[in-house]
Amino acid sequence: MKIGLLQVNPVVGDLEGNARRILAAARKAAVLGADLCLTPELALLGYPPRDLLLLQGLAEKCGQAARDLARDLRGLVPVLVGSIEANPGQGKPLFNSGLWLEQGEVKGSFHKTLLPSYDVFDEARYFEPGQGPGFLDLKGRVLAVTVCEDAWNDAGFWPRRNYRRDPLEEAAQRSPAVLLNLAASPFSLGKQALREALFSAAAKKHGAAFVSCNQVGGNDDLVFDGRSCAFSRSGELVARASAFAEDVLVLDPEAGPGTIRDDDFGRESETWRALILGLGDYFAKSSFSRAIVGLSGGVDSAVTAAVASQALGPKNVLGVLMPSPFSSPGSLDDSKVLAANLGIETLILPIRGVMNAFESALAEAFADRQRDVTEENIQARIRGVLLMALSNKLGGLVLTTGNKSELAVGYCTIYGDMAGGLAVISDLPKTAVYALARWINQKLGQTIPEAILKKPPSAELRPGQTDRDSLPAYEVLDEILRLHIEKGLGAEAIATAGFDPATARRVLAMVAAAEFKRRQAVPGIKIRERSFGTGWRMPLACKRPF
Repeated sequence: MKIGLLQVNPVVGDLEGNARRILAAARKAAVLGADLCLTPELALLGYPPRDLLLLQGLAEKCGQAARDLARDLRGLVPVLVGSIEANPGQGKPLFNSGLWLEQGEVKGSFHKTLLPSYDVFDEARYFEPGQGPGFLDLKGRVLAVTVCEDAWNDAGFWPRRNYRRDPLEEAAQRSPAVLLNLAASPFSLGKQALREALFSAAAKKHGAAFVSCNQVGGNDDLVFDGRSCAFSRSGELVARASAFAEDVLVLDPEAGPGTIRDDDFGRESETWRALILGLGDYFAKSSFSRAIVGLSGGVDSAVTAAVASQALGPKNVLGVLMPSPFSSPGSLDDSKVLAANLGIETLILPIRGVMNAFESALAEAFADRQRDVTEENIQARIRGVLLMALSNKLGGLVLTTGNKSELAVGYCTIYGDMAGGLAVISDLPKTAVYALARWINQKLGQTIPEAILKKPPSAELRPGQTDRDSLPAYEVLDEILRLHIEKGLGAEAIATAGFDPATARRVLAMVAAAEFKRRQAVPGIKIRERSFGTGWRMPLACKRPF
Protein backbone atom coordinates (compact mmCIF):
# COMPACT_ATOMS: atom_id res chain seq x y z
CA MET A 1 0.00 0.00 0.00
CA LYS A 2 1.52 3.32 -1.11
CA ILE A 3 0.97 6.39 1.04
CA GLY A 4 1.44 9.92 -0.28
CA LEU A 5 2.78 12.53 2.14
CA LEU A 6 1.54 15.96 1.07
CA GLN A 7 4.03 18.21 2.86
CA VAL A 8 2.43 21.58 2.09
CA ASN A 9 3.07 25.13 3.27
CA PRO A 10 -0.35 26.58 4.18
CA VAL A 11 -1.25 30.20 4.79
CA VAL A 12 -3.26 30.50 8.00
CA GLY A 13 -6.88 31.32 7.15
CA ASP A 14 -6.48 30.92 3.36
CA LEU A 15 -8.99 28.11 2.91
CA GLU A 16 -9.23 28.36 -0.87
CA GLY A 17 -5.49 28.70 -1.38
CA ASN A 18 -4.69 25.87 1.00
CA ALA A 19 -7.21 23.63 -0.74
CA ARG A 20 -5.50 24.36 -4.05
CA ARG A 21 -2.13 23.44 -2.55
CA ILE A 22 -3.49 20.15 -1.22
CA LEU A 23 -5.20 19.34 -4.52
CA ALA A 24 -2.04 20.02 -6.54
CA ALA A 25 0.02 17.87 -4.19
CA ALA A 26 -2.56 15.06 -4.30
CA ARG A 27 -2.43 15.08 -8.11
CA LYS A 28 1.34 14.59 -7.98
CA ALA A 29 0.96 11.78 -5.47
CA ALA A 30 -1.70 10.09 -7.61
CA VAL A 31 0.65 10.12 -10.61
CA LEU A 32 3.26 8.45 -8.40
CA GLY A 33 0.81 5.68 -7.54
CA ALA A 34 -0.42 6.67 -4.07
CA ASP A 35 -3.33 4.64 -2.68
CA LEU A 36 -4.10 7.30 -0.09
CA CYS A 37 -2.64 10.66 0.92
CA LEU A 38 -1.96 12.33 4.22
CA THR A 39 -1.69 16.08 4.89
CA PRO A 40 -0.27 17.91 7.92
CA GLU A 41 -2.42 18.81 10.91
CA LEU A 42 -4.97 21.57 10.18
CA ALA A 43 -3.55 21.87 6.64
CA LEU A 44 -6.82 23.23 5.27
CA LEU A 45 -6.91 26.11 7.76
CA GLY A 46 -3.20 26.44 8.50
CA TYR A 47 -1.43 26.02 11.83
CA PRO A 48 -1.50 27.70 14.29
CA PRO A 49 -4.80 29.55 13.68
CA ARG A 50 -4.87 30.84 17.28
CA ASP A 51 -7.84 33.13 17.99
CA LEU A 52 -9.18 32.87 14.46
CA LEU A 53 -10.75 29.76 15.98
CA LEU A 54 -12.97 32.00 18.12
CA LEU A 55 -14.64 33.59 15.10
CA GLN A 56 -18.26 32.63 14.59
CA GLY A 57 -18.92 30.64 11.45
CA LEU A 58 -15.35 29.42 10.92
CA ALA A 59 -16.29 25.76 11.33
CA GLU A 60 -18.97 26.13 8.66
CA LYS A 61 -16.50 27.75 6.25
CA CYS A 62 -13.94 25.01 6.89
CA GLY A 63 -16.63 22.37 6.42
CA GLN A 64 -17.60 23.82 3.06
CA ALA A 65 -13.96 24.04 2.00
CA ALA A 66 -13.51 20.37 2.90
CA ARG A 67 -16.58 19.36 0.89
CA ASP A 68 -15.37 21.38 -2.09
CA LEU A 69 -11.95 19.77 -1.85
CA ALA A 70 -13.53 16.30 -1.64
CA ARG A 71 -15.47 17.07 -4.81
CA ASP A 72 -12.30 18.18 -6.61
CA LEU A 73 -10.50 15.03 -5.49
CA ARG A 74 -13.21 12.71 -6.87
CA GLY A 75 -11.65 9.90 -8.88
CA LEU A 76 -8.12 10.95 -7.90
CA VAL A 77 -7.01 9.48 -4.58
CA PRO A 78 -8.48 9.37 -1.03
CA VAL A 79 -6.98 12.04 1.22
CA LEU A 80 -6.85 12.32 5.00
CA VAL A 81 -6.80 16.11 5.44
CA GLY A 82 -6.21 18.10 8.61
CA SER A 83 -9.00 20.56 9.46
CA ILE A 84 -11.33 21.69 12.21
CA GLU A 85 -14.79 20.29 12.77
CA ALA A 86 -17.72 21.54 14.84
CA ASN A 87 -18.47 19.74 18.10
CA PRO A 88 -22.25 19.26 18.30
CA GLY A 89 -22.08 18.11 21.93
CA GLN A 90 -20.89 19.49 25.24
CA GLY A 91 -17.48 21.08 25.75
CA LYS A 92 -15.42 23.28 23.49
CA PRO A 93 -17.14 24.02 20.16
CA LEU A 94 -14.42 22.58 17.90
CA PHE A 95 -12.40 19.45 17.25
CA ASN A 96 -8.92 19.34 15.76
CA SER A 97 -9.56 16.66 13.17
CA GLY A 98 -8.44 14.55 10.29
CA LEU A 99 -11.17 14.35 7.63
CA TRP A 100 -11.36 11.34 5.31
CA LEU A 101 -12.14 12.55 1.79
CA GLU A 102 -13.10 9.80 -0.67
CA GLN A 103 -15.35 9.43 -3.72
CA GLY A 104 -16.17 13.13 -3.71
CA GLU A 105 -17.42 13.19 -0.10
CA VAL A 106 -16.26 13.66 3.48
CA LYS A 107 -16.64 10.05 4.58
CA GLY A 108 -15.53 10.37 8.18
CA SER A 109 -13.50 12.26 10.77
CA PHE A 110 -10.96 11.51 13.48
CA HIS A 111 -10.41 13.85 16.41
CA LYS A 112 -7.17 14.77 18.15
CA THR A 113 -7.07 13.29 21.63
CA LEU A 114 -4.17 15.06 23.35
CA LEU A 115 -4.31 18.87 23.27
CA PRO A 116 -0.95 20.47 24.12
CA SER A 117 -0.96 23.49 26.41
CA TYR A 118 2.73 24.12 26.98
CA ASP A 119 5.44 26.26 25.36
CA VAL A 120 3.90 27.80 22.20
CA PHE A 121 0.81 25.56 22.26
CA ASP A 122 -2.60 26.51 23.65
CA GLU A 123 -4.96 24.00 22.05
CA ALA A 124 -7.05 23.32 25.16
CA ARG A 125 -8.20 26.94 24.82
CA TYR A 126 -10.01 26.07 21.59
CA PHE A 127 -10.61 22.34 21.14
CA GLU A 128 -12.53 19.52 22.76
CA PRO A 129 -10.38 16.39 23.02
CA GLY A 130 -11.32 13.34 21.00
CA GLN A 131 -12.08 10.00 22.59
CA GLY A 132 -9.09 8.16 21.16
CA PRO A 133 -7.46 7.15 17.90
CA GLY A 134 -9.56 6.47 14.83
CA PHE A 135 -9.27 3.60 12.40
CA LEU A 136 -9.56 3.08 8.66
CA ASP A 137 -9.91 -0.15 6.76
CA LEU A 138 -8.19 0.17 3.40
CA LYS A 139 -7.06 -2.53 0.98
CA GLY A 140 -7.41 -5.17 3.67
CA ARG A 141 -5.31 -3.30 6.23
CA VAL A 142 -6.24 -1.51 9.43
CA LEU A 143 -4.80 2.00 9.67
CA ALA A 144 -4.81 3.96 12.92
CA VAL A 145 -5.22 7.74 12.68
CA THR A 146 -3.64 10.13 15.19
CA VAL A 147 -2.95 13.87 15.16
CA CYS A 148 0.46 15.29 16.13
CA GLU A 149 0.59 15.30 19.96
CA ASP A 150 -1.20 11.94 20.08
CA ALA A 151 2.12 10.33 19.10
CA TRP A 152 4.24 12.23 21.64
CA ASN A 153 3.27 10.74 25.00
CA ASP A 154 5.43 7.61 25.13
CA ALA A 155 6.33 6.78 28.73
CA GLY A 156 9.67 5.43 27.56
CA PHE A 157 10.68 8.89 26.36
CA TRP A 158 9.28 11.21 28.99
CA PRO A 159 9.94 10.59 32.70
CA ARG A 160 6.92 12.76 33.46
CA ARG A 161 4.29 12.56 30.75
CA ASN A 162 1.92 15.43 30.00
CA TYR A 163 -1.18 13.21 29.83
CA ARG A 164 -2.58 10.13 31.50
CA ARG A 165 -3.20 8.29 28.25
CA ASP A 166 -1.19 7.23 25.23
CA PRO A 167 -3.26 7.10 22.02
CA LEU A 168 -0.64 4.95 20.31
CA GLU A 169 -0.98 2.36 23.08
CA GLU A 170 -4.73 2.46 22.57
CA ALA A 171 -4.35 2.15 18.79
CA ALA A 172 -2.08 -0.86 19.17
CA GLN A 173 -4.94 -2.83 20.71
CA ARG A 174 -6.45 -3.13 17.21
CA SER A 175 -3.10 -4.33 15.77
CA PRO A 176 -3.02 -1.80 12.93
CA ALA A 177 -0.66 -2.31 10.02
CA VAL A 178 0.20 1.41 9.91
CA LEU A 179 0.06 4.24 12.42
CA LEU A 180 -0.78 7.48 10.57
CA ASN A 181 0.01 10.87 12.11
CA LEU A 182 -1.02 14.31 10.82
CA ALA A 183 1.47 16.75 12.32
CA ALA A 184 2.27 20.43 12.70
CA SER A 185 5.41 20.08 14.80
CA PRO A 186 7.38 23.34 15.01
CA PHE A 187 11.10 23.46 14.40
CA SER A 188 13.76 23.92 17.03
CA LEU A 189 17.40 22.92 16.91
CA GLY A 190 17.78 19.15 17.11
CA LYS A 191 14.03 18.52 16.93
CA GLN A 192 14.14 16.12 13.96
CA ALA A 193 16.52 13.74 15.72
CA LEU A 194 14.08 13.60 18.63
CA ARG A 195 11.11 13.04 16.31
CA GLU A 196 12.79 10.20 14.50
CA ALA A 197 13.94 8.51 17.69
CA LEU A 198 10.41 8.79 19.13
CA PHE A 199 8.64 7.54 16.00
CA SER A 200 11.13 4.74 15.41
CA ALA A 201 10.63 3.51 18.96
CA ALA A 202 6.84 3.69 18.54
CA ALA A 203 6.92 1.60 15.36
CA LYS A 204 9.13 -1.02 16.95
CA LYS A 205 7.21 -1.06 20.22
CA HIS A 206 3.79 -1.50 18.61
CA GLY A 207 4.87 -3.66 15.68
CA ALA A 208 3.32 -1.31 13.12
CA ALA A 209 4.72 0.96 10.44
CA PHE A 210 4.64 4.62 11.43
CA VAL A 211 4.01 7.45 8.94
CA SER A 212 3.97 11.15 9.86
CA CYS A 213 3.21 14.10 7.55
CA ASN A 214 4.52 17.35 9.00
CA GLN A 215 3.73 20.93 8.02
CA VAL A 216 6.41 23.11 6.44
CA GLY A 217 6.71 26.89 6.34
CA GLY A 218 6.88 29.95 8.56
CA ASN A 219 3.80 31.21 10.39
CA ASP A 220 4.37 34.24 12.64
CA ASP A 221 7.10 33.30 15.15
CA LEU A 222 7.08 29.59 14.32
CA VAL A 223 8.93 27.73 11.59
CA PHE A 224 7.86 24.25 10.53
CA ASP A 225 10.67 22.24 8.98
CA GLY A 226 8.65 19.53 7.24
CA ARG A 227 10.84 16.41 7.21
CA SER A 228 7.79 14.16 7.06
CA CYS A 229 9.01 10.64 7.71
CA ALA A 230 8.10 6.95 7.80
CA PHE A 231 9.38 3.91 9.66
CA SER A 232 8.98 0.19 9.12
CA ARG A 233 7.48 -2.01 11.81
CA SER A 234 11.05 -2.80 12.94
CA GLY A 235 11.72 0.92 13.51
CA GLU A 236 13.90 1.46 10.44
CA LEU A 237 13.72 4.90 8.79
CA VAL A 238 12.36 4.19 5.30
CA ALA A 239 11.51 7.69 4.06
CA ARG A 240 12.08 11.35 4.85
CA ALA A 241 10.76 14.35 2.93
CA SER A 242 12.62 17.59 2.28
CA ALA A 243 13.61 19.97 5.04
CA PHE A 244 12.30 23.55 5.02
CA ALA A 245 10.59 23.07 1.64
CA GLU A 246 7.33 21.72 0.26
CA ASP A 247 7.46 18.12 -0.94
CA VAL A 248 5.33 15.21 -2.12
CA LEU A 249 6.65 11.81 -1.16
CA VAL A 250 5.03 8.48 -2.00
CA LEU A 251 6.17 5.43 -0.06
CA ASP A 252 5.23 1.94 1.05
CA PRO A 253 6.33 1.72 4.70
CA GLU A 254 5.97 -2.07 4.65
CA ALA A 255 8.19 -2.59 1.60
CA GLY A 256 11.56 -1.45 2.92
CA PRO A 257 13.68 1.67 2.33
CA GLY A 258 12.36 4.32 -0.04
CA THR A 259 13.30 7.95 -0.61
CA ILE A 260 15.29 9.72 2.09
CA ARG A 261 15.98 13.32 1.03
CA ASP A 262 19.43 14.76 1.61
CA ASP A 263 19.64 16.85 4.78
CA ASP A 264 22.09 18.57 7.08
CA PHE A 265 21.48 18.43 10.82
CA GLY A 266 24.30 20.83 11.73
CA ARG A 267 23.19 23.62 14.06
CA GLU A 268 24.26 26.46 11.81
CA SER A 269 22.78 24.84 8.70
CA GLU A 270 19.45 24.31 10.44
CA THR A 271 19.50 27.84 11.86
CA TRP A 272 20.28 29.42 8.49
CA ARG A 273 17.52 27.55 6.65
CA ALA A 274 14.97 28.17 9.40
CA LEU A 275 15.69 31.92 9.43
CA ILE A 276 15.43 32.16 5.66
CA LEU A 277 12.13 30.26 5.57
CA GLY A 278 10.73 32.13 8.57
CA LEU A 279 11.63 35.55 7.19
CA GLY A 280 10.59 34.74 3.62
CA ASP A 281 7.21 33.38 4.62
CA TYR A 282 6.56 36.22 7.08
CA PHE A 283 6.99 38.67 4.21
CA ALA A 284 5.09 36.62 1.61
CA LYS A 285 2.17 35.80 3.89
CA SER A 286 1.95 39.38 5.20
CA SER A 287 2.24 40.94 1.72
CA PHE A 288 5.54 42.71 2.37
CA SER A 289 8.24 42.73 -0.29
CA ARG A 290 11.06 44.99 0.90
CA ALA A 291 13.17 44.94 4.06
CA ILE A 292 15.00 47.81 5.74
CA VAL A 293 17.98 46.99 7.95
CA GLY A 294 20.06 49.37 10.03
CA LEU A 295 23.72 48.49 9.43
CA SER A 296 25.91 49.30 12.43
CA GLY A 297 29.10 47.57 11.41
CA GLY A 298 28.48 44.82 13.96
CA VAL A 299 27.91 41.10 13.57
CA ASP A 300 24.19 41.20 14.45
CA SER A 301 23.16 43.58 11.68
CA ALA A 302 25.52 41.78 9.28
CA VAL A 303 23.88 38.41 9.86
CA THR A 304 20.41 39.95 9.70
CA ALA A 305 21.21 41.57 6.36
CA ALA A 306 22.66 38.31 5.04
CA VAL A 307 19.51 36.41 5.97
CA ALA A 308 17.28 39.07 4.42
CA SER A 309 19.30 39.16 1.22
CA GLN A 310 19.07 35.39 0.86
CA ALA A 311 15.37 35.18 1.75
CA LEU A 312 14.09 38.17 -0.23
CA GLY A 313 16.74 38.81 -2.86
CA PRO A 314 19.35 41.58 -2.64
CA LYS A 315 17.26 44.06 -4.65
CA ASN A 316 14.58 43.92 -1.93
CA VAL A 317 16.87 44.87 0.95
CA LEU A 318 17.92 48.42 1.90
CA GLY A 319 20.83 48.83 4.31
CA VAL A 320 20.80 52.09 6.26
CA LEU A 321 23.98 53.46 7.81
CA MET A 322 23.40 56.06 10.54
CA PRO A 323 26.78 57.17 11.88
CA SER A 324 27.05 59.29 15.02
CA PRO A 325 30.07 61.20 16.35
CA PHE A 326 30.96 58.02 18.26
CA SER A 327 30.84 55.67 15.26
CA SER A 328 34.25 54.40 14.24
CA PRO A 329 35.36 54.86 10.62
CA GLY A 330 35.87 51.10 10.52
CA SER A 331 32.22 50.41 11.31
CA LEU A 332 31.10 52.59 8.44
CA ASP A 333 33.61 51.02 6.05
CA ASP A 334 32.75 47.49 7.19
CA SER A 335 29.06 48.13 6.57
CA LYS A 336 29.80 49.35 3.05
CA VAL A 337 31.89 46.26 2.30
CA LEU A 338 29.16 44.01 3.69
CA ALA A 339 26.51 45.70 1.54
CA ALA A 340 28.69 45.37 -1.55
CA ASN A 341 29.28 41.68 -0.82
CA LEU A 342 25.52 41.11 -0.45
CA GLY A 343 24.63 43.29 -3.42
CA ILE A 344 22.16 45.41 -1.44
CA GLU A 345 21.42 49.11 -1.79
CA THR A 346 22.60 51.43 0.98
CA LEU A 347 21.60 54.83 2.33
CA ILE A 348 23.71 56.95 4.69
CA LEU A 349 21.89 59.18 7.20
CA PRO A 350 24.32 60.84 9.68
CA ILE A 351 22.61 61.61 13.00
CA ARG A 352 24.94 64.28 14.48
CA GLY A 353 22.55 67.11 13.58
CA VAL A 354 19.54 65.32 15.05
CA MET A 355 21.49 64.56 18.24
CA ASN A 356 22.34 68.26 18.54
CA ALA A 357 18.69 69.18 18.12
CA PHE A 358 17.69 66.80 20.93
CA GLU A 359 20.41 68.15 23.21
CA SER A 360 19.23 71.69 22.54
CA ALA A 361 15.60 70.82 23.20
CA LEU A 362 16.48 69.08 26.48
CA ALA A 363 19.19 71.48 27.63
CA GLU A 364 17.06 73.30 30.19
CA ALA A 365 15.41 70.14 31.52
CA PHE A 366 18.78 68.38 31.84
CA ALA A 367 20.65 71.37 33.28
CA ASP A 368 23.29 70.46 35.91
CA ARG A 369 22.87 66.72 35.21
CA GLN A 370 25.65 64.47 33.99
CA ARG A 371 25.52 62.63 30.69
CA ASP A 372 24.50 59.01 31.18
CA VAL A 373 22.56 56.22 29.50
CA THR A 374 19.82 58.76 28.67
CA GLU A 375 21.88 60.30 25.88
CA GLU A 376 22.88 56.84 24.65
CA ASN A 377 19.24 55.81 24.40
CA ILE A 378 18.39 59.00 22.53
CA GLN A 379 20.86 57.97 19.82
CA ALA A 380 19.21 54.56 19.51
CA ARG A 381 15.78 56.16 19.37
CA ILE A 382 16.88 58.63 16.70
CA ARG A 383 17.95 55.68 14.58
CA GLY A 384 14.66 53.93 15.25
CA VAL A 385 12.68 57.01 14.18
CA LEU A 386 14.68 57.32 10.95
CA LEU A 387 14.22 53.66 10.09
CA MET A 388 10.48 53.82 10.74
CA ALA A 389 10.23 57.01 8.65
CA LEU A 390 11.86 55.15 5.77
CA SER A 391 9.46 52.29 6.34
CA ASN A 392 6.47 54.62 6.12
CA LYS A 393 7.74 56.47 3.06
CA LEU A 394 9.21 53.54 1.10
CA GLY A 395 6.85 50.80 2.21
CA GLY A 396 9.51 48.43 3.54
CA LEU A 397 9.41 46.47 6.79
CA VAL A 398 12.13 47.28 9.33
CA LEU A 399 14.03 44.25 10.60
CA THR A 400 15.41 44.64 14.10
CA THR A 401 18.87 43.25 14.62
CA GLY A 402 19.04 42.45 18.34
CA ASN A 403 20.09 39.00 19.53
CA LYS A 404 18.70 36.82 22.32
CA SER A 405 21.46 37.71 24.80
CA GLU A 406 20.63 41.41 24.54
CA LEU A 407 16.88 40.85 24.64
CA ALA A 408 17.22 38.62 27.69
CA VAL A 409 19.11 41.11 29.84
CA GLY A 410 17.58 44.30 28.42
CA TYR A 411 20.74 45.47 26.66
CA CYS A 412 18.58 47.14 24.05
CA THR A 413 16.54 50.33 23.77
CA ILE A 414 12.79 50.23 23.68
CA TYR A 415 11.50 52.46 20.84
CA GLY A 416 15.08 52.50 19.56
CA ASP A 417 16.90 49.46 18.22
CA MET A 418 13.82 47.42 19.22
CA ALA A 419 11.62 49.35 16.76
CA GLY A 420 10.58 47.43 13.67
CA GLY A 421 8.38 44.68 12.30
CA LEU A 422 10.30 41.40 12.73
CA ALA A 423 13.22 40.44 14.98
CA VAL A 424 15.14 38.03 12.77
CA ILE A 425 17.87 36.81 15.15
CA SER A 426 16.15 37.47 18.49
CA ASP A 427 16.34 33.77 19.38
CA LEU A 428 20.07 33.49 18.68
CA PRO A 429 22.44 34.11 21.61
CA LYS A 430 25.43 36.28 20.74
CA THR A 431 27.79 33.31 20.59
CA ALA A 432 25.42 31.59 18.13
CA VAL A 433 25.34 34.75 15.97
CA TYR A 434 29.12 34.62 15.66
CA ALA A 435 29.03 30.89 14.87
CA LEU A 436 26.42 31.47 12.16
CA ALA A 437 28.43 34.36 10.69
CA ARG A 438 31.50 32.16 10.37
CA TRP A 439 29.40 29.36 8.83
CA ILE A 440 27.96 31.84 6.30
CA ASN A 441 31.47 32.79 5.25
CA GLN A 442 32.47 29.14 4.90
CA LYS A 443 29.43 28.23 2.81
CA LEU A 444 28.81 31.42 0.81
CA GLY A 445 32.29 32.84 0.57
CA GLN A 446 33.70 35.78 2.52
CA THR A 447 30.34 37.56 2.79
CA ILE A 448 30.77 39.10 6.24
CA PRO A 449 34.00 41.12 6.52
CA GLU A 450 36.56 39.56 8.85
CA ALA A 451 36.94 42.90 10.61
CA ILE A 452 33.33 42.61 11.82
CA LEU A 453 34.08 39.22 13.36
CA LYS A 454 37.28 40.34 15.06
CA LYS A 455 36.27 43.69 16.59
CA PRO A 456 35.01 43.75 20.21
CA PRO A 457 31.19 43.98 20.26
CA SER A 458 30.06 47.56 20.88
CA ALA A 459 26.94 49.69 20.55
CA GLU A 460 29.24 52.70 19.91
CA LEU A 461 27.03 55.06 21.89
CA ARG A 462 29.92 56.68 23.77
CA PRO A 463 33.68 56.89 23.27
CA GLY A 464 35.46 53.53 23.70
CA GLN A 465 32.30 51.66 24.68
CA THR A 466 32.21 47.85 24.48
CA ASP A 467 29.57 45.34 25.54
CA ARG A 468 31.92 44.05 28.26
CA ASP A 469 31.44 47.37 30.08
CA SER A 470 27.90 46.28 30.91
CA LEU A 471 27.79 42.49 30.52
CA PRO A 472 29.75 39.39 31.44
CA ALA A 473 31.69 37.71 28.66
CA TYR A 474 29.17 36.33 26.16
CA GLU A 475 30.48 32.78 26.59
CA VAL A 476 29.52 33.00 30.27
CA LEU A 477 26.37 35.07 29.80
CA ASP A 478 24.90 32.81 27.11
CA GLU A 479 25.36 29.64 29.13
CA ILE A 480 23.76 31.20 32.20
CA LEU A 481 20.87 32.37 30.05
CA ARG A 482 20.48 28.91 28.48
CA LEU A 483 20.29 27.25 31.87
CA HIS A 484 17.74 29.79 33.09
CA ILE A 485 15.55 30.30 29.99
CA GLU A 486 15.62 26.84 28.43
CA LYS A 487 16.16 24.67 31.51
CA GLY A 488 14.37 26.75 34.15
CA LEU A 489 17.25 26.90 36.64
CA GLY A 490 17.46 29.59 39.31
CA ALA A 491 20.58 31.39 40.48
CA GLU A 492 21.52 28.82 43.13
CA ALA A 493 21.25 25.91 40.71
CA ILE A 494 23.27 27.82 38.10
CA ALA A 495 25.97 28.51 40.68
CA THR A 496 26.01 24.81 41.55
CA ALA A 497 26.62 24.12 37.86
CA GLY A 498 29.93 25.98 38.17
CA PHE A 499 29.16 29.68 37.67
CA ASP A 500 30.04 32.55 39.95
CA PRO A 501 27.03 33.02 42.29
CA ALA A 502 27.15 36.83 42.13
CA THR A 503 27.27 36.76 38.33
CA ALA A 504 24.36 34.33 38.18
CA ARG A 505 22.25 36.51 40.50
CA ARG A 506 23.14 39.63 38.53
CA VAL A 507 22.22 38.10 35.18
CA LEU A 508 18.89 36.74 36.42
CA ALA A 509 18.05 40.11 37.97
CA MET A 510 18.68 41.73 34.58
CA VAL A 511 16.41 39.18 32.91
CA ALA A 512 13.61 39.98 35.35
CA ALA A 513 14.05 43.74 35.00
CA ALA A 514 13.82 43.54 31.20
CA GLU A 515 10.46 41.76 31.13
CA PHE A 516 8.55 44.95 30.28
CA LYS A 517 10.77 45.47 27.24
CA ARG A 518 10.23 41.96 25.92
CA ARG A 519 6.47 42.31 26.34
CA GLN A 520 6.67 45.18 23.80
CA ALA A 521 9.20 43.56 21.46
CA VAL A 522 8.33 42.72 17.87
CA PRO A 523 7.85 39.05 16.88
CA GLY A 524 10.95 36.93 16.43
CA ILE A 525 11.67 33.60 14.74
CA LYS A 526 11.79 30.63 17.10
CA ILE A 527 15.01 28.62 16.81
CA ARG A 528 15.82 27.34 20.28
CA GLU A 529 14.09 24.96 22.66
CA ARG A 530 12.44 27.81 24.54
CA SER A 531 12.09 31.30 23.16
CA PHE A 532 10.74 34.68 24.16
CA GLY A 533 7.35 35.29 22.59
CA THR A 534 4.26 33.10 22.63
CA GLY A 535 6.02 30.43 24.68
CA TRP A 536 7.24 32.84 27.39
CA ARG A 537 4.52 34.11 29.71
CA MET A 538 6.19 35.71 32.70
CA PRO A 539 4.24 38.23 34.80
CA LEU A 540 5.37 41.85 34.74
CA ALA A 541 4.45 43.03 38.23
CA CYS A 542 5.99 40.38 40.46
CA LYS A 543 8.95 39.43 42.61
CA ARG A 544 10.63 36.39 41.18
CA PRO A 545 11.42 33.72 43.81
CA PHE A 546 15.02 32.95 42.77
